[in-house]
Amino acid sequence: MRTVVAVAGCALVLVASSACGTASNSAANGTATHTKPKVGVILPDKTTSARWEDSDKPLLTSQLSFAGIDPIVENAQGDEKRFASLADQMIAQHVNVLMITPLSTDGGAVVEKKAAAAHIPVIDYDRISLGGTAEYYVSFDNPAVGQLQADGLLGCLGTKVNGAQIIEIEGASTDNNATQFHKGQETVMKAHYDSGNMRLVASKSIDNWSPDLAATTFTSLLDANGGHVDGVLAANDGMAQSIEAVLKARGLSNVPVTGQDATLDGLKAVLKSTQCMTVYKPIDIEAEAASRLAIALATGRHGDADDLATGNTQDPKGGPDGKGRDVKSVLLGPQSIGRNDVQGLVAKGVVKTSDLCAGDMVGACQAAGIPVNN
Repeated sequence: MRTVVAVAGCALVLVASSACGTASNSAANGTATHTKPKVGVILPDKTTSARWEDSDKPLLTSQLSFAGIDPIVENAQGDEKRFASLADQMIAQHVNVLMITPLSTDGGAVVEKKAAAAHIPVIDYDRISLGGTAEYYVSFDNPAVGQLQADGLLGCLGTKVNGAQIIEIEGASTDNNATQFHKGQETVMKAHYDSGNMRLVASKSIDNWSPDLAATTFTSLLDANGGHVDGVLAANDGMAQSIEAVLKARGLSNVPVTGQDATLDGLKAVLKSTQCMTVYKPIDIEAEAASRLAIALATGRHGDADDLATGNTQDPKGGPDGKGRDVKSVLLGPQSIGRNDVQGLVAKGVVKTSDLCAGDMVGACQAAGIPVNN
């Protein structure tokens, strides 16, 4: 409720004065008209995760609009050139704030320098641009995500931990989030590998987080290991599902595979026990935090923006000398989701029973304690 009041208050001020926008006088009728502040948003793609179009886009659009902001929300569709072009267009439109989810840190940094030259504040949304100049960063505690994945894998292996052979399928090497996920995984897994209690078969990064490339890469690693694997650390649900398809085709059952994003397909796989676990990141809270920051900046309330960003994230490549800088941040907590946790997401309204428990999912939902209307 506190958030709604704050946002609504800004919308009301927008109607009454120029505090939430810019005012211009109309010589024709002598009345004042108000131009809405504009926030440009560039999301990364439509393929690596369903979240960008299904969740982030509508959430950001509705929250910014409700506050009297004109949202311009576009998708780079996995194309660096399109990402750069969209940014150029938004800068040319003199958006008051630019919010970006970079495809790569280098691409994001280039865009941010252009925005800085145009005196447009930038928010890095979900992914940080290393070496960039964004004033703010909104995301999740990414190392904690990796720790949850590793802990989840160990839990699913149970008594099979000793001597287990593990394949790691990580996100894109150009995505700093993927690097942080892996670092979090290492805080748990490295000791097991170093002691010889478990064996790391291979760890591979997947360009663009491509599920298809994840499948072919995993297949090659599996073949090179004599067709044997005991567990798979997969960095997100999309890649997990492609790996699960390979395992099924090979007749390999009861091989735990991790995931991330708590997508609908990922949750179904967790309920069917074809996927060991996923990580839920409350995207609605992330979008709300980013929207509140953008609203404060777009309406000239930089002090309020600083009050919202209570954390700091180290950018080791940033700063005028390239030796590092702190980026004001909002960092949110992730949640591990196993089979017995899915019911909680249903209760919170994160996923609808009608979507999750349709068709052949009825039995799996009932077994997990999720009420199903037959």
